[in-house]
Amino acid sequence: KDTVPFGWNYDDSLLIPLVLPAKFPNLLVNGSAGIAVGMATNIPPHNLSEVIEGCIALIRNPKLTIDELIKIIPGPDFPTHGVIAGSNGIISAYKTGRGVITLKAVAEIVPKKDREEIIVTEIPYQVNKAKLIESIADLVKDKRIEGISDIRDESSREGMRIVIQLKRGENAQVALNRLYKFTQLQVSYGIIMLALDSRNQPVVFDLKQMLEAFIVHRKDVVTRRCIFDLKKAEARAHILEGLKKALDQIDAVIATIRASKEADIARGSLMSQFGFSEKQAQAILDMRLQRLTGLERQKILDELAEVQKHIAWLKQVLSSVDEIYKIIVSELEEIKANYGDERRTKIERSNEEIQIEDLIAKEEMIISMTYSGYIKRIPIDEYRLQKRGGKGLKGAEQREEDYVWRLFSANTHTMILSFSDRGKVYWTKVHQLPQGSRTSKGKAINNVIQLSSGEQVRAILPIEEFHAEHYVVMLTEQGTIKKTSLEQFSRPRPSGIIALTTDLDDNLIDAKTSTGKDDIFIVTREGMSIRFDEEEVRPMGRSARGVKGVSLGKDDKVVGLEVVTKDSKETILIVTESGFGKRTVMEEYRLQGRGGVGLITQKTTDRVGHVVSARLVTDKDQILLTTNKGQAIRMRCSDISVIGRNTQGVKLIDLNEGEFVTSVALLGEPVDDGDGEPGEQ
Repeated sequence: KDTVPFGWNYDDSLLIPLVLPAKFPNLLVNGSAGIAVGMATNIPPHNLSEVIEGCIALIRNPKLTIDELIKIIPGPDFPTHGVIAGSNGIISAYKTGRGVITLKAVAEIVPKKDREEIIVTEIPYQVNKAKLIESIADLVKDKRIEGISDIRDESSREGMRIVIQLKRGENAQVALNRLYKFTQLQVSYGIIMLALDSRNQPVVFDLKQMLEAFIVHRKDVVTRRCIFDLKKAEARAHILEGLKKALDQIDAVIATIRASKEADIARGSLMSQFGFSEKQAQAILDMRLQRLTGLERQKILDELAEVQKHIAWLKQVLSSVDEIYKIIVSELEEIKANYGDERRTKIERSNEEIQIEDLIAKEEMIISMTYSGYIKRIPIDEYRLQKRGGKGLKGAEQREEDYVWRLFSANTHTMILSFSDRGKVYWTKVHQLPQGSRTSKGKAINNVIQLSSGEQVRAILPIEEFHAEHYVVMLTEQGTIKKTSLEQFSRPRPSGIIALTTDLDDNLIDAKTSTGKDDIFIVTREGMSIRFDEEEVRPMGRSARGVKGVSLGKDDKVVGLEVVTKDSKETILIVTESGFGKRTVMEEYRLQGRGGVGLITQKTTDRVGHVVSARLVTDKDQILLTTNKGQAIRMRCSDISVIGRNTQGVKLIDLNEGEFVTSVALLGEPVDDGDGEPGEQ
C-alpha cells in the first residue's frame, strides 16, 4: 500500500523498502547489538506492554518528561528473567543514551538437613549456563571460592535449576555474595542506544527521542496508507457511479451498444452520448447481463454508499492529525491485547539509591474518598476522640448529592491498591495522594490513577508487603468470591491490570487480604451473613471470574466482606444507615458451606434501616462514622454494646432529617486520653 519509501539495493538491481512499516517500536522491544567502524550499539530488549504504554502516553501528552516515561517503562526486560540491581544505570541510559546496568541471577538459599544449598533459577541475559557452571567449578578447584561441595544442573522442561551444595557450617549468604562477585551470576551490561535516524545518520537517542522517532514513522506510515486507500476507494467509486448512471438509463445504453459494430465504437458512443469516462465506459461494456436484475442493482447502490462512506472517513483522517493518532493508538492497543505479557525481569533498589520514601516521614493518615471519586489524605490527629451518641466534627465540604464512601488509616509509605467496579486494580502510594484538611474537597481519583471512562473505584486496599503466601480476596455485589495470590499484584502498571473478570450485571464491591487459612465472613444489605472456610475458595489467576460465595434473596446484595482468623477474639461490628450499631462475638456465627443463604445477623426495619457496613473490631479499636452530609464521629469500640446476633443494636450517632450513615472506618488504638466530649458542628 505504498506505506514506506523504496530505494535501489547495493547494485541497483532491485527496488527494496528503505524501512519496514513496523506497528510497534521493535528496536526497543527486541533490542539490537552491533559493531561498525568507530561505533557500536547495544540496545537491550524491553517489555512490549510497557513500551506500548509509553508510546500511547507520549502521543496523548507530547510534553511528558523522561522521568515520567521511566514510571511507565521502568527498565529493560530480558527474556531470561533475572534481576537488575539498581536503576541509576537505567536512568542514565534513558536520559543520555548511554549507561551501565548490573544484571543478577535469581538465587535462593534453601536449608537441607545439616547444610544449606543455593538454588539458581534464573541467570543474566546472554550468559551461557554450561560455561557458568564450568567457571564455578574452576573457581572451586582453584580455591578462589571455598565452601562449595557439589554443583548440579537439575534443569528440565519446567525451568532452570542449578543446585550449589555447600559444606556443613558454611555461611550461605557469604558464599552467594562471592559467587556474585567472581562469576557471571552477576554481570555488567553496557547500554548504547545508537541507531540510524531518518536521514540515515547514526545518532545516540534518549528514551523520549526513540519513542518520538517511532511515532513520527508510524504517523507517516498511516498517512501514506490512508492516501493509498483513498485513491483506491475513489477509483472504485468512480466505476460504481458509472454503473449506477448506466442502470438509470439502461434501455438507451443497451440500444447504443447494440447499434455499435465493435467494442471501440461502443466505448466511444457511451463516452460521447452519456458523458462516461473511458474507465466507466469499459466497466459498462464488461458488465454481465445478470447485473441488470433488481437485486444486483441494489448491490451496486449499497457498495457505492459504503465506498462513499469510507472515502469520507479517509478524508476526515487525512485532514486531522488527531484522527491519525487515534488510529496509531488503536493499533498499538490491539497489539498489546494480543501479545502483551507481564514483565520478566525484576528491578531491585540498590543500597546507594535514595527513594522518595527516604525523604518522607512515616506518618499515620486518614484516607478519605467520596462517592463521586474525590480522594485525599488527612493527618489522623485532626480527628478528636468522641463518645457514642455525639454529633461529630464537620468533615469535607461536599455537594448535596456527594458523600464520603471510604475511609481507612494507613501510613505515608503504604502502597494503595484501588479495585474498580470493572475488576481492574491500580497502584499508588499514600504520600502521592493530595493532603488536605477535614473540610477540603480533595482531588478527583482519575487525576491520581488512570481510570477508564465511566470506571469507578469500589475497594481500596493498603498493602505493606506483597507476600507470596498471602492472598487478595475479592467479592462482587451478586455474591461471587475469588482469591488471588498477593504477589500477582506486586508489579505496578500505570494503566492498571485485570484483577477479576465480572459479569455485565455484576461489579466488584470489596477486597481484603488473607493468609489462605482464614474464614470468610460475608454480610448482605438485608442483614444476612455467612461464614465459611477460606480453603473452600481455591486460588485463581487474575482474569478468572470466581465462585459463588453466598446465595442472595430477591433485591438483596452484598455490602460487607471480612477475613476472620480461626482463633479470632474480635467482634463483628454491624452499622445500619439509620445510625444503629452493635457488636457480636464471632463465636455466634458457626461455619457453613460456601454458597449458602447464611444466618440473620441484623434485624432490618424502617427504623433501623439496611446494613451499610460490617467490620471486625476489638475493645481497643476506634471507628470513624461518616454521613451523607459530611458529618464524622470518632468513638471507641468499647463504648458499643456486645449483644446477640439477631438483634437491632443501639444508636451510635444522632442524624438530622435526610441524613444517613454512608461508611465506617477502623482507626485502631486511641491516640489520646481525652474525655471524649461531643465535638462542635
